[in-house]
Amino acid sequence: MFMHNRRLQYTVRVGVTNPGLANLMLEQFGGPQGELAAAMRYFTQAVAEEDPGRKDMLYDIATEELSHLEIIGSIVAMLNRGAKGELAEAVDEQAELYRKLNSAGNDSHVTQLLYGGGPPLTNSGGVPWTAAYIDTIGEPTADLRSNIAAEARAKIVYERLINVTEDPGIRDALGFLMTREIAHQKSFEKALYAITPNFPPGKMPPVPEFASTYFKMSHGGEAVEAPWNSGTGLSMQDGEPAVDGGDGNAWVELDASEQTSLTAMATRLQSDPESDPTTGAELGSSAAPPEDIK
Repeated sequence: MFMHNRRLQYTVRVGVTNPGLANLMLEQFGGPQGELAAAMRYFTQAVAEEDPGRKDMLYDIATEELSHLEIIGSIVAMLNRGAKGELAEAVDEQAELYRKLNSAGNDSHVTQLLYGGGPPLTNSGGVPWTAAYIDTIGEPTADLRSNIAAEARAKIVYERLINVTEDPGIRDALGFLMTREIAHQKSFEKALYAITPNFPPGKMPPVPEFASTYFKMSHGGEAVEAPWNSGTGLSMQDGEPAVDGGDGNAWVELDASEQTSLTAMATRLQSDPESDPTTGAELGSSAAPPEDIK
């Protein structure tokens, strides 16, 4: 059960309205690294979680992400509040309104004209939010790693948003949201490493001869040896085919009927390597020699 508290988790103080900045903030409202995506990711994981401790953690963080969505939405609404009234009441002349909507290339018509100053579930480019942002696969040792990466990406977006505004109130609120991404990463890491063993994800063991091999697939120079290709537990070798010792071809066993049909099709569709007919592309090309045009 969810209950709404009228007070935000963190106070939002916006010094000056700025519709263009409001558009940028939408990246954390309806974007792939945003708060709604995080809330839905963790909420759906919590519903299916069997471990009671992880279930509580996922519900708690999902609920907090919804409160962060409310903070970001409030920032967007406050940044648009002046323009919202002016647009609704047709205060500006058409030319002045157009100038405001497009000043400094801020593309603020997305939130002003289309959504009346409110925060839509889109990213900063106007792309609608989609459940495709949720990458849960139903295996905690995989999902927790994905959650850690999602929180890291969100932190980076918050850093970039902080860097595009000088408004101290907005920077303060964004700094809080950015910091909570770090706290969530810590919780997810603790939950991941509380599962023993947690690597590799899933239940099936790897094929031993390939599990600790780094295949050098880049040619044209010496490989730079580093821990990720020849460190503890890893060895490097050329990735030349076929690494399994076979001939590197694809094979399938066909029954007599399948083989007959396949042979008939291949015979009907075979190309004649001796044939070199004039094609439509050659007839239409300005570079075609005159003698080729009949």
